[in-house]
Amino acid sequence: MIPLMKSAFSNELATRKALADFILQSPRLSMDMKCMEFEQAFAKRQKMADAVLFNSGGSANLAMLQALLNLGRLKRGDKVGFSAVTWSTNVMPILQLGLSPVPLDCDPLTLNTMSSHVSAAIRSHGLKAVFITNVLGFAGDLDQIRKTCREGGAVLLEDNCEALGTELPAGATGTFGLASSHSFFVAHHMSTIEGGMVLTSDEELAEMLRIVRANGWDRNLSSDRQLKWRRRFKIPDEFQGKYAFYDLGYNLRPTEITGFLGLLQLPALDAMIRAREANYLRLEKIVAANPDLFTLKHDHITLLSNFAFPVLCKTPELREKYILQLSGAGVEIRPMIAGNLARQPFFKKYVSESFELPGADLVHFNGVYFGNYPELTANDLEILSSALSHY
Repeated sequence: MIPLMKSAFSNELATRKALADFILQSPRLSMDMKCMEFEQAFAKRQKMADAVLFNSGGSANLAMLQALLNLGRLKRGDKVGFSAVTWSTNVMPILQLGLSPVPLDCDPLTLNTMSSHVSAAIRSHGLKAVFITNVLGFAGDLDQIRKTCREGGAVLLEDNCEALGTELPAGATGTFGLASSHSFFVAHHMSTIEGGMVLTSDEELAEMLRIVRANGWDRNLSSDRQLKWRRRFKIPDEFQGKYAFYDLGYNLRPTEITGFLGLLQLPALDAMIRAREANYLRLEKIVAANPDLFTLKHDHITLLSNFAFPVLCKTPELREKYILQLSGAGVEIRPMIAGNLARQPFFKKYVSESFELPGADLVHFNGVYFGNYPELTANDLEILSSALSHY
């Protein structure tokens, strides 16, 4: 069988041994210096001013929206556009925090929301924010989306949990918006088992993210920032300051295990991305020769980083054919992430308005994916090539 993933880590055995040694020797496993070191290393790699580590990518999404509400940059009832083809943790926080979700359609050939969709939604719905998902390593025209949001007065956020390492001529995915979320879940580009990150170059937002992450207090701020908050609210001394809560927050903290694994895995990331891109480009040739399947467009992308290979069939009936063909070959497959989120039960329960989303529907009904990772062998790739071929 070819599973969605084969290994939890790059260099699996050595990583597990190093982790065991770290757990045995570390005097503290709750969030501490390793988390801070990983934040700094990740921000430097992505060429952003700051990174804030969380216990998951979903928590990172929640914290971004809560932080913007705390700062008054968004308010309850504001309309937030989101990529209709996405994962639940991109949409649920919009609902949970009293914002109004507006699904944005996609171009099926890029899998992604494009600037034309964003522009139309800003005009018709008066969006205050746009939460773009960079789907399965692919991306829309993010430089134009950024310009469209700026001109339309909408905050741009990126869910980059599926596209760490993808690059466009104008920059890396996850660096176009005010902030972006990243996931280090075990099946993603690099693993800390669970874990997530928010990247931003906005100092005020980074500060609020750290407050949101830890119950609303200032424990993880620098001493000068702590002093600022304590003076603002007339906290009399250090004793009271340790248990002063300044704004709405949660316990979304990671552990030192997350930070340790992140630091250990980060140096291997570039090699893993190159291996994934090579796998994709090899299998893409089979897809391009198959009249049953769409060849996805990525000529606007200079480096393609995906942890799953999307297969987009030309009809729902053909999808059934390739579900049988792939699963029959022992390939573990999934729907195209969560498909069109506007069709999900939770969305229909809480949102009464209906939306026409033909591109997202095509992906919803015609798409599947399987895992793409460096451990795929030559034999695995032959099996996958055969399963994707036209007979």
